[in-house]
Amino acid sequence: MVIDLHNFLLNNFGEYGGGFLWIILKIVAIILPLIIAMAYLTLMERKVIAAMQMRKGPNVVGPFGLLQPFADGVKLMSKELILPTESNKVLFILAPVITFTLAMVGWAVIPFDAGLVLADINVGVLYLLAISSLGVYGIIIAGWASNSKYPFLGAIRSAAQMVSYEVSIGLVIITVLLCAGSLNLSAIVNAQKGMWYIVPLFPMFVIFFISILAETNRHPFDLPEAEAELVAGYNVEYSSMIFAMFFLGEYMNMILMSANATILFLGGWLPPHESLAFIPGPIWFALKIVACLFVFIWARATLPRYRYDQLMRLGWKVFLPLSLLGVVVVAGTLVYMGWLPDAQETNKSQYPSEVSQFIRDDNFCKSALKKFHGYMDMPQEIKVRCHFPNERTNLIKKYNNRPDIEKALNESTWLPMGF
Repeated sequence: MVIDLHNFLLNNFGEYGGGFLWIILKIVAIILPLIIAMAYLTLMERKVIAAMQMRKGPNVVGPFGLLQPFADGVKLMSKELILPTESNKVLFILAPVITFTLAMVGWAVIPFDAGLVLADINVGVLYLLAISSLGVYGIIIAGWASNSKYPFLGAIRSAAQMVSYEVSIGLVIITVLLCAGSLNLSAIVNAQKGMWYIVPLFPMFVIFFISILAETNRHPFDLPEAEAELVAGYNVEYSSMIFAMFFLGEYMNMILMSANATILFLGGWLPPHESLAFIPGPIWFALKIVACLFVFIWARATLPRYRYDQLMRLGWKVFLPLSLLGVVVVAGTLVYMGWLPDAQETNKSQYPSEVSQFIRDDNFCKSALKKFHGYMDMPQEIKVRCHFPNERTNLIKKYNNRPDIEKALNESTWLPMGF
């Protein structure tokens, strides 16, 4: 059905027009469910915290309170938009837009299933690191443009905090890349088919998860918006929908970082056991993200807020040395034991299963051709296995939007096309 829609757009709107509309449709198909998920994450947080505090939580608007996110949205949209008279009004409005936009564009490289990704680039990890690093600009601009001391202090805190913990996050990701042998997120997931990386790299996972709590300014590291010291931090002067954009950006970043943890350590869309493979990959991916989000909420409900000096000490004096030691230990172990991944095989693992199977069969037939010095001298059972008429043509047509697959299929054919 998806391929038919793609072909319909290409046939009716041309190569460029149809391709542009196809990209727009894919973006909408990602953003709409994310916005709905983000809205219901606010309800999940209130319900979980209420349960932990032996309360009921929202239960008035709609059955079981399920319409509460929509009521909150209507309330925020109906509030008066107030712009401080001494603020830089252009940057004041631009700051929440930057925060919300950066939280959305990170999803461009997130694979929801094998081949189900908007942009399957080979440097997906670097892209996500760059996007998460840019997120601090929205908060800094908001604090400066407000022309008030409390927002400015919150913005400075946020800048120092995010820089401090990005170093540890980067080093932890290096340990995953050493094990996977690729910067492609789909390849990293496929490299975990035998064992999820949370098992051998559990200490790194713990450091990574605590660091993304700090990276997203979540409790117990929500010092940029410490209400006891800074009223509300960098967003104290904001109201109405521009405040809501900061709010939405924070929750969208929580989902994005949970997706990162799922891809890097929890096997992405892979099931816990092969017997559960009948459940679609996107469902497993969503369940793992929800599990990570539950820990985000759990931490908020149970842990006291750190002092700022404790926050900095944890980042620079504890996590930085431990993550650096982890890189050395993982790299040394892989080299000493001869477990370094083969980059060529890792790149092939990002192909769909039927394409990978075709390439494996093709390599087998090439070896058999050399072994028996010609096709006619091959045993009959090998001839049967090596006879796949038009399969290459069909695969090229099916994955016509994947130039890397077409190149691999053209290079891997041991007999002429259509044999």
